[in-house]
Amino acid sequence: MKAVVCKSFTGPADLRVSEINEPMPADDEILIDVHAASVSFMDQLLVSGLYQMRPPLPFVPGTEASGVVVAVGNKVIQFVPGDRVACSSWTGGYAERMIAKESKSARLPDGVAFEAAATVLHNYGTAYYALVERARAQRGETAFITGAAGGVGLAAVDLGRHLGLRVVAGVGSDDKAALVRSYGASDVVNYRSEDLRDKLKSITSGQGIDIGFDTIGGAIFEQMARLMNWGGRLMPIGFTSGTIPSIPMNLPLLKNYAIIGVFAGAWAEKYSAEAARMNDTLMQLLADGKIRPHIDRVLPLEDVIEAMHAVANRTVQGRIILKIR
Repeated sequence: MKAVVCKSFTGPADLRVSEINEPMPADDEILIDVHAASVSFMDQLLVSGLYQMRPPLPFVPGTEASGVVVAVGNKVIQFVPGDRVACSSWTGGYAERMIAKESKSARLPDGVAFEAAATVLHNYGTAYYALVERARAQRGETAFITGAAGGVGLAAVDLGRHLGLRVVAGVGSDDKAALVRSYGASDVVNYRSEDLRDKLKSITSGQGIDIGFDTIGGAIFEQMARLMNWGGRLMPIGFTSGTIPSIPMNLPLLKNYAIIGVFAGAWAEKYSAEAARMNDTLMQLLADGKIRPHIDRVLPLEDVIEAMHAVANRTVQGRIILKIR
């Protein structure tokens, strides 16, 4: 079968489309014909050797995809061949066929397109786990979301709107403001051209933010730590800046706010039944039109290098999709 192969942790430029053997599902796995795969910042980190885990080489990148089940393992009870599904996995999505755990897959409701479905489990799963499970977000609270025009960030803006939050979107360029406003952000901060402290204090009338959803790390997170409301929840989601922040621990003490780690992938591995229920919930929200993933562009599998460079250079709004079938 045709697949993108990573043979070294040297970045997207060395990826190649090759013919490889078809994977075989284990007892708790399904095998799917992949129709669409999502390109994420995490995929770019994995092929560059910059993620916190490294798969054995060579491997097929691709953490999220959608398609049709063609075979199931002996212990699989939720799916049968012919089911339309979305699935997530650490690797394997950029191929004509991939395997995924039954617990990390979700059936697609009627009318849900493969392209949209391939953007939900990682993006919206991270946002849902952070806002609903970890932050216990309450209607009317103010949430500041960094990287708000990216895949995970825009999903958090969209889901935050659905949850009734006052969403403040943080972006790195003004051309992203219109998109995040169209997804429900009531206020937008360009943290490259505006003073983040002054802007957030003005927006919140000096109270600070209730929920900090940060995908960037570095100096942005360190500033957010000084802008929390009493009893707030500050959540590190990722470190796309490349810098892991450090903050004085008297800051959460003085405001009685919590710093809450969010690693949705590890949670899904440890609590697979809860994660499966969340995935089904997200697919129903998608089918009902209550969330609406944004697809920046759809490219053929052979354009994977272009797609990954666009993600790395932060020129993508929402997600890029690789069309396999």
